[in-house]
Amino acid sequence: PEVVFHAAALKHLPLLQMHPAEALKTNVLGTEVLVRAALDHGVDRFVNISTDKAADPCSVLGYTKRLAERLTAAAADRGDGVFLSVRFGNVLGSRGSVLTAFAKQIEGGGPVTVTDPEVTRYFMTVEEAVQLVIQAGAVGRDGEALVLDMGEPVRIDDVARRLIAEADRPIEVVYTGLREGEKLHEVLFGADEVGTSPMHPRISHVEVPPLSIGRVPVAVAGLSDEEVIKLLEDACDLSDDRSTAS
Repeated sequence: PEVVFHAAALKHLPLLQMHPAEALKTNVLGTEVLVRAALDHGVDRFVNISTDKAADPCSVLGYTKRLAERLTAAAADRGDGVFLSVRFGNVLGSRGSVLTAFAKQIEGGGPVTVTDPEVTRYFMTVEEAVQLVIQAGAVGRDGEALVLDMGEPVRIDDVARRLIAEADRPIEVVYTGLREGEKLHEVLFGADEVGTSPMHPRISHVEVPPLSIGRVPVAVAGLSDEEVIKLLEDACDLSDDRSTAS
């Protein structure tokens, strides 16, 4: 193949917090296997589908997707093709999206569950997601992550109440509290990242520091979930790279 779009991943945040070794196997080691295959077969462009949760990650999902970004960036120095990532926000109407969940809860008579009244998220349409992937394949450069300007983040509570207003009966909203690994507000760029828009005003380019497969925790059999999560967190820590380089 000339172009590979790597979209396979586990993405259910609470489940991955409970099964970090599975997240590592699929999201990280699976990416490395695919990257290696792309290099072996001389793929021209490899686009890794990532998430805004990879920016300043604090969850198993975020850690593993950040590591996948960095493994993809590392391939830029190992072959002639272009290897890059794209970061998605929440895709409206996709399987497991908040709109789908709210619609199902409303159809069942409620309640509608929201984690926190102040929680916000970035949203993009399916069309925007598809266009971002296609644009990335065309204009993305080696070792980058591309991020779409999705406008201002949206309060999830507002989304829930707008959908409830369209129903023909009163429905209760219940606040369940943030789950482990969830942020109150997502960010599109990490604290150490600066986005530029050299090609398109709504697409930012961010350099991703490469990560060798040797830095990825592989032998996790027998470790507790907490120990696996700590290994993933440590592998994302750029300070370790800087100290090694010095």
